[in-house]
Amino acid sequence: MTTDLKEIDRRILLKSAALGIGVLALRPGAAFAAGQAVTLADIGVGDLNGDWSGYTNPTGNKVNVVSIGNGPSAVLNQLIAGGGRQTYDIINIVGGMQKPLVENKLILPLDVSRLKNWQNNEYIASYFKSGSKGFDFIGYEGKVYGVPTVLQGDSFAYLPEKTGGDLNSYGALFDPKFRGYVAIEDNYTTAGQKAALYLKSAGLTDIKDPSDMTKEEIKKVVDFLTQKKKEGQFRVVWSSFEQAVNLLVNQEVYVMDCWEPMVFAAKAKGVNAVYATPKEGYLLWAMAAYLVAGNRSPERLEASYQLLDYMLSPEYGAMITNLRGYMTHPEAPEFASKSGKFDPATAKKIADIDAGVKTKFQSGGTWQARWPTNIETYEEEWQRFKAA
Repeated sequence: MTTDLKEIDRRILLKSAALGIGVLALRPGAAFAAGQAVTLADIGVGDLNGDWSGYTNPTGNKVNVVSIGNGPSAVLNQLIAGGGRQTYDIINIVGGMQKPLVENKLILPLDVSRLKNWQNNEYIASYFKSGSKGFDFIGYEGKVYGVPTVLQGDSFAYLPEKTGGDLNSYGALFDPKFRGYVAIEDNYTTAGQKAALYLKSAGLTDIKDPSDMTKEEIKKVVDFLTQKKKEGQFRVVWSSFEQAVNLLVNQEVYVMDCWEPMVFAAKAKGVNAVYATPKEGYLLWAMAAYLVAGNRSPERLEASYQLLDYMLSPEYGAMITNLRGYMTHPEAPEFASKSGKFDPATAKKIADIDAGVKTKFQSGGTWQARWPTNIETYEEEWQRFKAA
């Protein structure tokens, strides 16, 4: 190591210590990683609104955030045919995609010993232990591939002034009373599974497992959705974060299958949107940040691991919980209250969100299936619905 590098290394370590974030301190034997630009492909909820100083200041690296779709096929297409394998260092998407990503050699297994914030993380120990449904969101054949950056239970949004009161069932998405003022996501792993939860709970269709349906079961669900579409139930099938938020903000729809951050975004623009507590249970899921396979220098790989570790830190967790409404790191509420980075009201908001999402997991639901057994039938049937 040259004298200059030693000096830079020393300054980085001192800066990290001064900031109280030893999580990013260089490990003995690690490649020197300052000056790297890590490209993070994100679906729209993992960015800190551009403030990555908690990572960039102590490491000397940069983050280049780019957009990537969330649909399973879209993710694969972007990596294989869209140049993502050459461009992205990390993809931060809804987890559960390990099987196709590993079998196509698109991601790398993780060495979690390189992630200081992985250790002693009680959420990882509780929700993602080997053999659990949660592990299926980050692991494959016994190996860990994804960093679980957030956890959430999804339902749907509604505008109480327009619906005339509270809604507590996915059946509201299909209620003729709201015909023409409903939107659902262009994603069979969310909209399709929520429809299946409703049909099973209401006794309308015999479905054994809404998260992994047989070919006959998914056809029945799509038959139901197609009929509703022909009746004019859905104003639109949305496909982007911004589109969904605008639907709520402009009050073009009263009931919408969506993600909770869209409700946060609508509220920030003065709209009284509510995220429902459905009696059928929540759609449980977790984000997973994957290391993309490709030609990467040891320095670039080290910078990528540093970014993954930062995304597991209490600081990143507190910021994401505040911005998106997700549960993140178990120490995020404490960080928010003691770090001085947040005012007391925001720190309380972060603690309340953490407790609220925890309650969702305690009350139960079904884990989302991102790559169900009969994936080809899911794809074919969803195209039939969209073409109807």
